[in-house]
Amino acid sequence: MAANFAALGVSEAICKALDELEFTDPTPIQVKTIPFLLEKRDLLAQAQTGTGKTAAFGLPLLDLMDPTNNQVQGIVLTPTRELAMQVCDALYTYAKYQSLRILPIYGGQPIDRQIRRLRSGAHVVVGTPGRVIDLMQRGNLKLDGIKLLVLDEADQMLNMGFIDDVQKIIDATPAERQLAFFSATLPTEIRRLANRSLRDPLTVTIVSNADTIPRITQMVYQVTFKSRPQALSRILAAEEPASAFIFTRTKQGADELADWLQRDGYRVEALHGDLSQSAREHVLNKFRRQQLNIVVATDVAARGLDIGSLSHVINYDLPADGESYVHRIGRTGRAGRTGTAISLALPTDRFRVRQIERVTNQPMIASKVPTNEEIESRRWERLLETLRMAMQTAQADQALPQYRALVGQLSQEYSLEDIAAISLKLSQQKGVAG
Repeated sequence: MAANFAALGVSEAICKALDELEFTDPTPIQVKTIPFLLEKRDLLAQAQTGTGKTAAFGLPLLDLMDPTNNQVQGIVLTPTRELAMQVCDALYTYAKYQSLRILPIYGGQPIDRQIRRLRSGAHVVVGTPGRVIDLMQRGNLKLDGIKLLVLDEADQMLNMGFIDDVQKIIDATPAERQLAFFSATLPTEIRRLANRSLRDPLTVTIVSNADTIPRITQMVYQVTFKSRPQALSRILAAEEPASAFIFTRTKQGADELADWLQRDGYRVEALHGDLSQSAREHVLNKFRRQQLNIVVATDVAARGLDIGSLSHVINYDLPADGESYVHRIGRTGRAGRTGTAISLALPTDRFRVRQIERVTNQPMIASKVPTNEEIESRRWERLLETLRMAMQTAQADQALPQYRALVGQLSQEYSLEDIAAISLKLSQQKGVAG
């Protein structure tokens, strides 16, 4: 069981879901806020995107709901529909073993469908202020049963002109309801809203760990779910990583991807929480001995491992938050070396990519999956660079005179160009075979 979350007061049902996700160590904001919210106290939290705030409010929100009551009891307000979808996805995952109905409502989706789902019953609503107000005015969304209202990214609400709508929504909730405000910054108007609405709140400030990012080239490839395995295979062929960790969200995903890459000819194995300690050590020892150059891992299985610096970190599944992303890519580019971080992003990941860029304060380089011609071109470029480096250090090689003598003998029968070409071909064939 996710014992650290259980110690914060999180229910067994949610801990079971967290355990399957391999979430074991709460982030600082989760440690500070979850017990407080479970005590039904108001909260004002200043926290950057990527500190784990969705779980910080999401876990207690779910645990405070009564599944036998079909009223809307919890509401999360977000500034954009992309964030509403992301929060909903997280809540769905956390509530896997709870009988709760969670409904996203936002503009750009037929309102009739949302009305039908509201009539069927929803315990938690995640929505944008405009659509929430619209459904309230139509009489389809009633907030008289609200136990907890969460305002996510409050400063963005202010910047987008939603603050008056937010106040209307808060005013429509019962006087005894609980409020939790999360904001990256606390401008005067947000503080004023908090002072008007919150009752004796706990105030928490969390600084993101992503103050600095090592010298890492961060690339993102836009792919579809169906094309993702083939895209990864092409990227690996183009990059030829010396040592790489590929991160997946689930243990099953790690196993399936490792099997797929093995069939594609890569030296790769999976690493996750279902493996015994001895099995994990076996995988890592093979990786350290360079019998493997790729490990497909989940976050928890890779946490705290002594594996040195990797040439590549690849996010096959984007992590749930920016803090996890920083932790993943920090395994490359260590000790002053450069590194490469590659992320595969689905069409639904656009907002998450923007969040990660805000956390790291660096843009991801938008890249296209390489073609066969580009893969071949990169291989020749790497070979040429390898030869140049070898030529620069060749004078110190004690065995070089013997090779020169051998070349001298062959040059009586063949051209130097042909001798060099055949030698390169043989070395490449040996490298592939090895």
